[in-house]
Amino acid sequence: MPPYADPRQAYFAGLIDAVGLPALVVLGSMIGFGSLARESGFALWLAVATTGAVWSLPGQMAMAELYSVGASAAAIAVAVSVANLRFLPMALAMLPVFRQGVRHQGWNYILVLLLSVNTWTGAMRRCPHLPHDQRAPYYLGFSTVCMGAGLVGTAAGFVLAGVLPRTVTLGLVFLNPIYFALVFADVRQRSGVLALAAGAVIGPLVHLLSPVWGLVVTGVVAGTAAYLLDEALERRRA
Repeated sequence: MPPYADPRQAYFAGLIDAVGLPALVVLGSMIGFGSLARESGFALWLAVATTGAVWSLPGQMAMAELYSVGASAAAIAVAVSVANLRFLPMALAMLPVFRQGVRHQGWNYILVLLLSVNTWTGAMRRCPHLPHDQRAPYYLGFSTVCMGAGLVGTAAGFVLAGVLPRTVTLGLVFLNPIYFALVFADVRQRSGVLALAAGAVIGPLVHLLSPVWGLVVTGVVAGTAAYLLDEALERRRA
């Protein structure tokens, strides 16, 4: 697809690209969170505010679970921060894409606040192929739709929790990991394929040992192993 005529057109293109599967997945997943939030004792405004402020389903679920057992604010803050640590490498990979197109560096904070796996995937698949001045507008447009779908989904899930069966609303939470698996199944680089394969093998085993740290440990171990194996195969081929 050729570059857009101007940054404004890029913004609206981001809006349009997010309407469809990306927004529907966020909507469905946040319906599941809204149901969980209601069962955890959240008020409607708090559930919606949590989606807007945390903007991370694992972090939001950690907050809901700790809130339901009466954990302190400090403990909740630490748990949410640890759950969101995975955004650090994602932000480090994404921000250089926008560096030349963002005039005021303070905008980087806005870009990072809108970061999720959905928005990161959309940005990294499209933005590197756009002119620098169109990348941030496209990302903002894409993120606007995803964030809006998340807020609406949270409110809908909160309301529907008393109408639909519990297994239906909570089961929607799993739309997100299924969607990510389908997105990353399109990876063609050898290192990415190796990382996915290693994660699929290591993940369930590590989860049995530590459900709390399983995701983080799997990412570090599988990613490192894939990188080292890819480097060894490359040296052998050379």
